[in-house]
Amino acid sequence: MASVENGLPGEANRILKSLASSWGDTIDGLQVIPLKGAMTNEVYQIKWPTKEKKQSRKVLARIYGEGVEVFFDREDEIRTFEFMSNHGQGPRLLGRFPNGRIEEFIHARTLSASDLCDPDISALIAAKMKEFHDLDMPGPKKVFLWDRLRNWLRTAKSMSSPEEAVAFRLDALDEEIAILEKTLSHDNQLIGFCHNDLQYGNIMIDEETKSITIIDYEYASYNPVAYDISNHFCEMAADYHTETPHILDYEKYPGLEERQKFVRIYLSCSGSNQPSDLEIKQLIQDVEKYTLANHLLWGLWGIISEHVNEIDFDYMEYARQRLQQYWLRKPELLGSS
Repeated sequence: MASVENGLPGEANRILKSLASSWGDTIDGLQVIPLKGAMTNEVYQIKWPTKEKKQSRKVLARIYGEGVEVFFDREDEIRTFEFMSNHGQGPRLLGRFPNGRIEEFIHARTLSASDLCDPDISALIAAKMKEFHDLDMPGPKKVFLWDRLRNWLRTAKSMSSPEEAVAFRLDALDEEIAILEKTLSHDNQLIGFCHNDLQYGNIMIDEETKSITIIDYEYASYNPVAYDISNHFCEMAADYHTETPHILDYEKYPGLEERQKFVRIYLSCSGSNQPSDLEIKQLIQDVEKYTLANHLLWGLWGIISEHVNEIDFDYMEYARQRLQQYWLRKPELLGSS
């Protein structure tokens, strides 16, 4: 079973062979099916017939993207993955190889862009998000957002041509990050273990049980929960499964009523006490302001990705749109700050 036959590294094939053997199968008729929508890694569904040939065995292979180590610490991500797996939060880890891993294939449906607008599904996501944020992840429980922004800005500057630096106003962003950190940080904000990339492709639903599973923890860290919720809202503008997956439509950003409903459900999952109108209003205000940090972060991600990632996606145009939104919304959200 040479890797050239199916596009998988030799180490991945050896793990698959070993897994199949442990399950009493032989890997005959192996199928490798690329899954669309991933923008950091290449993801494949791997299937082969079981010994009885009546059904297929399925696992997921994840090949890490080239150069994406600039975005996160892979060992941290693996530790998070294993913690989640041990706490029944995501797929089990079945094997690791140098540039990827084999995961359990979750028998659930990955959400589509339109699912995020479904009130019933949105309510399930809000509740699941609260559960995720309440996880007691080992390690320091400090906000990581501002360090990440500064690190990514340094990386973007080091990779960009002078023309790109001017076009994206990179020299102005150090000050913008400082303004955001000073304006958005306050003592009573809720801090939790955040996913930080809650787009529809990272959320799965079991149609029978209506249970939600959150997957892909590359960017997960402790952060203000308002930042994570705002990231989810911003992702409603995206559909990564069109002919132009990089184009964002901010007309799809949820209206005030939708945001209120989501936040009310989120806060209601805290316990017996229903959230007050003031708590809901405060979190909604924080969420809106944190959209600015999201636009900056993912704008920088797009610039860096253009230089390190081989995936077919117009990262620069994506970055342009995110940074354009930042400058457009800042006066309205921060006033004269």
